[in-house]
Amino acid sequence: MEPSNPDISILRQCRLLGLPRSSYYYQPKGESRLNLTLMRLLDEQYTRTPFYGSPKMTLWLKTRGYAVNHKRVERLMRVMGLQAIYPKPDTSRPHAEHKIYPYLLRGVEIDHADQVWSADITYIRMSRGFLYLAAVMDWFSRYVLSWRLSNTLESSFCVEALEMALEAKQPKIFNTDQGTQFTSEDFTGILKDREIAISMDGRGRYLDNIFVERLWRTVKYEEVYLHDYQTSGEAYLGLKKYFDFYNTERFHQSLDYRTPYEVYNFGLKKKPEQTENNGSNLEKDHLILAQKLS
Repeated sequence: MEPSNPDISILRQCRLLGLPRSSYYYQPKGESRLNLTLMRLLDEQYTRTPFYGSPKMTLWLKTRGYAVNHKRVERLMRVMGLQAIYPKPDTSRPHAEHKIYPYLLRGVEIDHADQVWSADITYIRMSRGFLYLAAVMDWFSRYVLSWRLSNTLESSFCVEALEMALEAKQPKIFNTDQGTQFTSEDFTGILKDREIAISMDGRGRYLDNIFVERLWRTVKYEEVYLHDYQTSGEAYLGLKKYFDFYNTERFHQSLDYRTPYEVYNFGLKKKPEQTENNGSNLEKDHLILAQKLS
């Protein structure tokens, strides 16, 4: 972002980056410096041990020298959208008026692209605050179809990510957790209008959306934890660069050491014949996206 640029306004720059203007002007409020430090620690530990609930997180922080109580840790984890992976009673519940759909993928063989997509949200720390990241992924290829950042957990940025992913193709099944962002009519209505089957994880079932959970771990260890984002614009640019790398350059052992872009577009049975053409197609994809953002 260039706030002093006389030719391109802040609003125009935000639109070009696909960044809500409110995120650019965002100033973290309501969390002390200590709480932000605790949230950074909780985020790192949760990435290592996603089965830790607030009681174990409280004990872990105490071993690190922080005199915190269970209620404080529980609140911070709720703000961050963190929940231990095992089922448990009386956890945060979906909106009472939102319909919950059954999980459709148990025992289903995922053998081609655009068979199943999924979406999820994670916490992204910054130097003086935090953001939320939503992404849509193709299960078969691990290809990240779209993503959006927000400074709140409202459903709008999830809807934006969904609409962007659906611009070119659509899946047969779309899977999410039971969070209110995904159970809202704004989100599910788009899927129903396109006659896409809606699948939702069992409450607290970490393995039901395991591919996106693995994506979050990869993004944090290979990008977020290596940088200290100062602004939301800086976070956006860092994540954009990383997702480009993840999709087109990062080899995946589970994909026979191919990239998500290759598998999404060409499948696993044979590799594309001409690498130069693949690069040309990828450049076209980025050009189309740039034109849409402008």
